[in-house]
Amino acid sequence: MAHVLVVEDDPFVRSALIRHLTDASHTVRSVGTALEALREVAQLEFDLVILDLGLPDLDGSEALKMLRGITNIPVIIATARDDEAEIIRLLNAGADDYLVKPFSVDHLSARMAAVLRRAGAGGPAAPRDGVVRVGGLMVDPQRRRAQLDGTQLDLTRREFDLLAFLAQRPGVVVSRKELLSEVWRQSYGDDQTIDVHLSWLRRKLGETAARPRYLHTLRGVGVKLEPPAGAGPEPAAPPPDRGRSA
Repeated sequence: MAHVLVVEDDPFVRSALIRHLTDASHTVRSVGTALEALREVAQLEFDLVILDLGLPDLDGSEALKMLRGITNIPVIIATARDDEAEIIRLLNAGADDYLVKPFSVDHLSARMAAVLRRAGAGGPAAPRDGVVRVGGLMVDPQRRRAQLDGTQLDLTRREFDLLAFLAQRPGVVVSRKELLSEVWRQSYGDDQTIDVHLSWLRRKLGETAARPRYLHTLRGVGVKLEPPAGAGPEPAAPPPDRGRSA
């Protein structure tokens, strides 16, 4: 079962969530403010955060942004706000799912199970040896680490998932629709979100859209990751010439 942090300032809602989660054999801690949530996440390990937006000290959308700055823990937004534009914005900002109050405990359980299942998979499935190598790029999905030419890459959760998904399909053109579905786990969204993350990822790979090395965009089709042209093992040194006199 999961270790869950409930961030909810309404004592009645918080009590109901704690009771339901505890009955489902989850371990639960709860706080009523964004700052308390950040302190809890910084000090303890959680599998999931259930985050209300209407917090007394800081709006939940800002709390989400701060959480994403320090952790990759899955976050389910639970709020009375049902504006579609805001839902899309929060999903693009790093929320893993969104529930509009009031919701049933069965609905919450199903959403939690789906989010935890995805998080437990660690993103795209890893090959048998657990490590993907494309040119000088090394991606370890199990340990969520990536290196370029031996140097560790500092990637956000979404950047890593995007890189890992593409790296396991070297040379294959992946459509934006597939990226949205497999990396963002959304059936709809804004292409601009993908473009922004690709731009950030390119910067960390030391390239640009105009001068790509690993990430190549095919306009109107999709994007692919492949080793730079000419990448490969170093050529062997020529054998010493013993048949020629000095």
